[in-house]
Amino acid sequence: MCPANSHGPIAIVNKLKLTDIAIENAYGKTRTPEFLAMNPCHCCPCLELDDGDAIWESCAIMRYLVANYDTENSLYPNDAKMRGRIDMIMDWRQTTLYPCLPDIAYVVFGMPCSDAGAQKSFAKLMDEHFKTLTDVFLKDTPFCYSDKPTIADLAVAPCLTFIKARSKFWEVVPDKVKQYHARVLEAFPETKENFDMLDAMCTGYDGKGKDLEPVFDA
Repeated sequence: MCPANSHGPIAIVNKLKLTDIAIENAYGKTRTPEFLAMNPCHCCPCLELDDGDAIWESCAIMRYLVANYDTENSLYPNDAKMRGRIDMIMDWRQTTLYPCLPDIAYVVFGMPCSDAGAQKSFAKLMDEHFKTLTDVFLKDTPFCYSDKPTIADLAVAPCLTFIKARSKFWEVVPDKVKQYHARVLEAFPETKENFDMLDAMCTGYDGKGKDLEPVFDA
């Protein structure tokens, strides 16, 4: 299970008080025959539906939840341009931002990670992706293209916590990125326990590569 990927859907369930949706820890269960019958991609988060079908991938689950339960359209506004921007950011998160995180952060799960790969990925975050976040998506608003948080922010912000697994990396993350990260998590106090759990896991990591120094091109 990857906590950061589950945080967006969990935050929506908590924010909208969806008491009919039970949140279960699937750690160690995703390769069981029962889980694979529901979700052959054996990934989390996964939303089991009443008819036995399932939806997986965090961004897809968030869209499903707000489409069905967010009657005020506060987390996924109806405006076509705004929805297009939210979808764009969520695709950017999946295809551009997140691929930089595994070598940096998956050490906390005991998975093999490359220190050189972590340094290369972090340099790309610093040189390119953080600038897109702060100078484009957050140029004029406290949240991505918005004065209020949306599912785009729930896709982006929680996974930034992963960088704390490499303490010296987090030290040099731009203040604007750190402030955005904190701002989004604070906007969903109902999910603080989950956010804090991942934060403690990452900041408490004390294994190989914890104090790895970032490296940037001269």
